[in-house]
Amino acid sequence: MPTLDELRFPIGKFTKPTTVTAEKFKTFVNEIAQLPADLRASVSGLSESQLDSPYRDGGWTVRQVVHHLFDSHANSFIRLKLALTEDTPIIKPYDESLWAEHIDSKSAPVETSLNMIDGLHARWAQLLRSLSPEEIQRQFSHPESGLWRIDQQAAMYAWHGKHHRTHITSLRNRMGW
Repeated sequence: MPTLDELRFPIGKFTKPTTVTAEKFKTFVNEIAQLPADLRASVSGLSESQLDSPYRDGGWTVRQVVHHLFDSHANSFIRLKLALTEDTPIIKPYDESLWAEHIDSKSAPVETSLNMIDGLHARWAQLLRSLSPEEIQRQFSHPESGLWRIDQQAAMYAWHGKHHRTHITSLRNRMGW
């Protein structure tokens, strides 16, 4: 049986890179572009009761994880746009655990967020692929975690998508779904 830390961080904790090569950035963008298909595959065929199963004791349900991915990635996309249009904007954090407790996160069909993730990630990847090396270095300031360059944000959200998708696929494997 996996430890609590292995259940919480099945692919390991994120480490913010200090430098990101052009090739690595391209990899992160490709992973962001690929997440919608991978996420759909991870929830394909799950019943309503399986979608309402937590990926670990005390963790979010599969349904909440899917809705969280849209909430989080929509915020990230807006932060990217702010970084591209303002000089080091201070972005607004939000309490993801409170967002996950709202009725839409707990009961809306996952297809709703899957559809929004499809469109969001298509635009996000298109925009990221269009950026010049100088634009990739633009920054925003997070009141809790400090300065983030766009290339570091791409690294974070490539990891974030895999992190939560692995919550779902690991649960499926453990439960034999």
